[in-house]
Amino acid sequence: MSGMDESVQSLDGIGPQRSEALAACGIHNVGDLLGHIPFRYEDRSRFRPISSLKENEWVLISGEVCRAGGFRTRRRGFSIFEILVRDGRGGIRAKFFNQPYVGRLYPVGTRMILYGQVKKDTYSKGALVLVNPECEILDGKKDPLSIHSGRIVPIYRKLGGLQGRVLRKIMYAAVSRAPQEIPDVIPAYLCKQLRLPSKSKALKQLHFPKLRGGNREAQEKELKLLNTGISPEHKRFIFEELFEFQVGIRMVRQHRSRYGKKREIVLDENVRTAIKKILPFHPTAAQKKVLKEIAGDLRSPHPMSRLLQGDVGSGKTIVAAQAAVIAVENGFQAAIMAPTEILAEQHYYYMQRLFKPLGYTIDLLKGSLPANERKQVIQRIKSGQTRIAIGTHALIQENVVFDNLSLVIIDEQHRFGVMQRDILRSKGNRPDVLVMTATPIPRSLALTLYGDLDVSVIDELPPGRQPVKTVWYEEGERSGIFNEIRRTVDAGLQTYIVYPLVEESEKSDMRAAIEMARRLETKIFPDLRIGLLHGRMKGPEKEAVMRDFSAGKIQVLVSTTVIEVGVDVANATLMIVEHAERFGLAQLHQLRGRVGRGAAQSTCILVGKAGDSPEIRRRMEIMCETNDGFRIAEVDLELRGPGEMMGTRQSGVPVLQYADIVRDRRALEIASIEADRFFQLLHIRPDRECRRAAALIRQRWKDRFSVSLAG
Repeated sequence: MSGMDESVQSLDGIGPQRSEALAACGIHNVGDLLGHIPFRYEDRSRFRPISSLKENEWVLISGEVCRAGGFRTRRRGFSIFEILVRDGRGGIRAKFFNQPYVGRLYPVGTRMILYGQVKKDTYSKGALVLVNPECEILDGKKDPLSIHSGRIVPIYRKLGGLQGRVLRKIMYAAVSRAPQEIPDVIPAYLCKQLRLPSKSKALKQLHFPKLRGGNREAQEKELKLLNTGISPEHKRFIFEELFEFQVGIRMVRQHRSRYGKKREIVLDENVRTAIKKILPFHPTAAQKKVLKEIAGDLRSPHPMSRLLQGDVGSGKTIVAAQAAVIAVENGFQAAIMAPTEILAEQHYYYMQRLFKPLGYTIDLLKGSLPANERKQVIQRIKSGQTRIAIGTHALIQENVVFDNLSLVIIDEQHRFGVMQRDILRSKGNRPDVLVMTATPIPRSLALTLYGDLDVSVIDELPPGRQPVKTVWYEEGERSGIFNEIRRTVDAGLQTYIVYPLVEESEKSDMRAAIEMARRLETKIFPDLRIGLLHGRMKGPEKEAVMRDFSAGKIQVLVSTTVIEVGVDVANATLMIVEHAERFGLAQLHQLRGRVGRGAAQSTCILVGKAGDSPEIRRRMEIMCETNDGFRIAEVDLELRGPGEMMGTRQSGVPVLQYADIVRDRRALEIASIEADRFFQLLHIRPDRECRRAAALIRQRWKDRFSVSLAG
């Protein structure tokens, strides 16, 4: 066992309780611990004379405690302990709030080092003071300068309850355990080619850096690289993470291709006739192309793993429905999984209407079903009576067994990860998997999240549709909005008004959907038919409201974001989004996609205030500039980052620890190219180094994602 594989409990300062807390954070051994690199660095390399200190500076000083004492304040339960430290040229007081034990630690005569921010003391007529500084006692027995001061000091994010000096001390012990040669997922030839530092050197430099610059200016530049995460050592870990993921993705694809399907899918006249019965319109050329790709996969001897991507309104759902028809008409079951109950319900009601001519038994399985009803649904799925099962994560629970599942369709794919895809895949005999997203994905993000999938893109809207005109109104322009609603209704068309909340919150000034619907109905448009739709309504209620809106019985529909996905009413041409500043770009684009589904010109009005936020202003501006979902996705990625944009904080989705795919796009492209070359080399003439790197990547994928990639 190398030093990297040793349990964290082997380090001084980590007992069973701390070990358990670290394990909950995914930290089991020394190697895991060293992967938790500092998020910033402080320059504590120079001591400052106390006489030279100025307000707001962060400083390192050393001196002797000349006076110490504590006193109470008028605030109950609030105490202050104060020491006066002198260095021979000046003195400064340090105050510690609610730390009565400090008196025992720093009695008069103690020689010590302090680090903190210089502030004006509001209690002592503006004298300078250090408040709750970090302290180190100079007792002559040890040299504290090697870890906490007199150097560039690493600052770590809290980890399993450990933080500050305690965590830094444990990290120092962990670094000392690291061997000179650490097993590396990057083969030696590639490290040499890209001039990457060894893993051992990179770890030591990142945790306890030694500045190599010859002068102060060069050292400050080097410190800036460390703090911005683009030092040579950071770049080494960024590339390692991206390379490992890209190779792992290719291993996933290869692993799946080894297994054949024990079923035959035919596309005969019966299948074609069934598909024609459900089509509500003539398919576009892009839809036909994508369906042909999917049909080819279904007939292939290997299981399908395909991503269906397209902008809002491009018709992904009807393509997925046709794929389900192919499976069911061949005697198999299909499953459709959505990330939320609301979206699963929308799919269920839509599919019920769509498949009515074919008489398929369709069931909805969600967590909130009553126990007896849930039991019946699970039994129908197991018996094969259910031909199409629609649901949430409930579909992948252990007690859900399918009779002959052959097709898995996963919607809003970015909310699920590799592991969850594989769990649902395990419910059948190597079923075909089609994953869909209505969120346009920049290529750099698709490379990271979906590299294990073939990609189909519907890049064409149905004929006759016009781009939606988008305008941004400030809060005070509401009269103009009401006039726009009146014009729309007078033309025989319909309107959506969307709110972020269901009901008024005590801490919020938002106009809630329920209150606004009541106001529109009684005061502003008493002559119009106003509808209300929100997430707390029961399924049949929602269905009744949407049915009335689709039939034109409701002229203005006030709603929360339950209409974000899956609602298609061609006669609705005006979308008003209240408090638009509270929505992300992807959500605004989805909401706008509910209009513009017919031949008439549609408009989206964003109502919100940007205040002093340049990010909100940029969101509003890009929405008004373009209808191109991929362009909007690029801006969203730049503004919010991949984790927030794609919801990748959820379980099962790979979260990048070091890389930022906006900042590190070039590194991602190189990692993708080099992963291809490495994979080819691995199968032509692998040397010992390549085989070892491949084995390490397989093991790490198994540990991290529970995905087996046996070589």
